[in-house]
Amino acid sequence: MTRAALLVCPASGRGRAGRVADAVAARLRTAVDSLNSHVADSAEGTLALARRAVDDGVDVLVVLGGDGAAHLAVQACARSGTALAVVPAGTGNDLASALGASSVEDVVAALRAGGRRSVDLGRLETGTWFATVLCAGFDSAVNERANALRWPAGPRRYDLAILAELAVLRPQRLRVDADERVLELDALLVAVGNTSSYGGGIPVCPDADVNDGLFDVTVLAAAPRRALLRMLPALRTGRHVDHPAVRTFRARSVTLSGPSWVGYADGERMHEVPVSATCVPGALSVVSSITSV
Repeated sequence: MTRAALLVCPASGRGRAGRVADAVAARLRTAVDSLNSHVADSAEGTLALARRAVDDGVDVLVVLGGDGAAHLAVQACARSGTALAVVPAGTGNDLASALGASSVEDVVAALRAGGRRSVDLGRLETGTWFATVLCAGFDSAVNERANALRWPAGPRRYDLAILAELAVLRPQRLRVDADERVLELDALLVAVGNTSSYGGGIPVCPDADVNDGLFDVTVLAAAPRRALLRMLPALRTGRHVDHPAVRTFRARSVTLSGPSWVGYADGERMHEVPVSATCVPGALSVVSSITSV
């Protein structure tokens, strides 16, 4: 018997989640034995409802929302007996994509097939978990700008934010302590990937694997603005890692220090650098039809 809870974040996707909530609930009920729906009216409410569902012992918590809502649900589901599923209804939907969910139909199929997987999570020194990418520098500035924009919707919002931030881009001195490695350089951004993508499908850490117990780290060293403009199309394909200004490596624990940057994780604002994170193997159970999530 599968007991599930649906957590609806109605503001996600500029109200899209609220509009489709009833239809999503109806489809999910065809794949589980019982389903209770909960509607959150704030970030605090989302987290509280997610924790209540986990405390009640539901087998699956399904989030209808974007990466922000999924990030809050991860805080409740990490190291628990409750599996997380995400029905994408936000701006970026990077965690849903990593789990192979482009719609409620993908989640329904995985539930019917019993598709459960354990995946790694990142954990900040504050105790906050993240499922996708921790970033700082240019990419976190893009996040800040994208979150403030009211138009356009979807991934194009990030594209517009990228162009705007390029105009004011300045490198800063960055130190990365990664296991036994120390890297110091003038840098423009750093991304610590548990999964490959952020910002609505940008594969900043294209080879990241959520089952290897390691982060993939991507660092962009200082480079002329014109070179960065030429690199932008490669960001969408993951080929940016071939650029001589880009350095990549893997590590279990990472500490970022030096610049006056703000760290973002799962697209959510964390705190200013310095920031430390550790990869915790198998910390989250998820519903997914992808065998190599």
